[in-house]
Amino acid sequence: MLKPQVTVVVVPRERFSYTQLSLEGIYKHTDIPFNLIYVDGNSPQPIKRYLAEQSQAKGFRLIRSEQYLSPNQARNLALSEVDTEYVVFIDNDVQVTPGWLRKIVECADETKAWVVGPLYLDGVYGKLEKQNIHMAGGYCEFQEKEGKKDLYEQRRFAKNPLPTVSSLLKREATELIEFHCVLARTAIFQQIGYFDENIMGMAEESDFCLTVRNAGGTIYFEPDSRVIYVFPVPLQWYDLSYFLLRWSDTWNKSSIYYFQQKWGISEDSRFVTVGYKWANRHRLLPLEPMQELLLNLLPWREKSELYLNFRGFIEGILTRLFMKNKSQLS
Repeated sequence: MLKPQVTVVVVPRERFSYTQLSLEGIYKHTDIPFNLIYVDGNSPQPIKRYLAEQSQAKGFRLIRSEQYLSPNQARNLALSEVDTEYVVFIDNDVQVTPGWLRKIVECADETKAWVVGPLYLDGVYGKLEKQNIHMAGGYCEFQEKEGKKDLYEQRRFAKNPLPTVSSLLKREATELIEFHCVLARTAIFQQIGYFDENIMGMAEESDFCLTVRNAGGTIYFEPDSRVIYVFPVPLQWYDLSYFLLRWSDTWNKSSIYYFQQKWGISEDSRFVTVGYKWANRHRLLPLEPMQELLLNLLPWREKSELYLNFRGFIEGILTRLFMKNKSQLS
């Protein structure tokens, strides 16, 4: 039997309820030898038992923490135990498709890239022809305007239906990938260091890609490797505490402020303001059913100023009711 060339590291992203479907998909659709390390960051008892059983049955390394972990903390816990040429970090709520791992390893072998990202899709597992693109590589560049430094990012072909742009997708160098799934040469971490744990949520992929590029490394996009980001709504009740911590105002502000200081961008840069607003909206996803129920009772049209003001009022109330700080949840 061939010695594995790659270790797959599964880490928590924002929930636990997709654990089984995601893990089963990895074993079903991976056609080359691989090691697997699973980092379990304080999952609830049913998930904890399932992972322990699967670790015994399939022989993978299980690292359990009795506290919630940020994604970068989880990656670092596993990284010290990786002894293969490549390591793939994948979130615990991602579905893979046939050949996904082989294709990104081939890309790294043939291009000598330090980092490779697949084609990220949104949508329903198993129906690729109906998928929308989440990201197909992207841009990540510093810009300066009126003496202020900003970071410009764009995720290529985001929200485009896959069939409409598939002919435009090709293997190529890129500036940005996402942590839903990413391959890296294990040796690069001796040069760039481990993942920065001061970044607990926002901007983790930007920080990693900038660090790799500053060290002279290359990042490639491989469209023949495809993974699916499965949207987190609806959440199970046992997902809520971690989800709300993962996107808490404490973690968001701490991460974005640290990133802003680390890379010297302006406090009022578009990267900071837009990113912070996105994280706040994402944090309210579990509350959307309640919010929509209340708003649907109103006779006002959606675009009316009164409607929008009331929507903001409801969001504020629900945030105060449901959001808890780091010390309460960790």
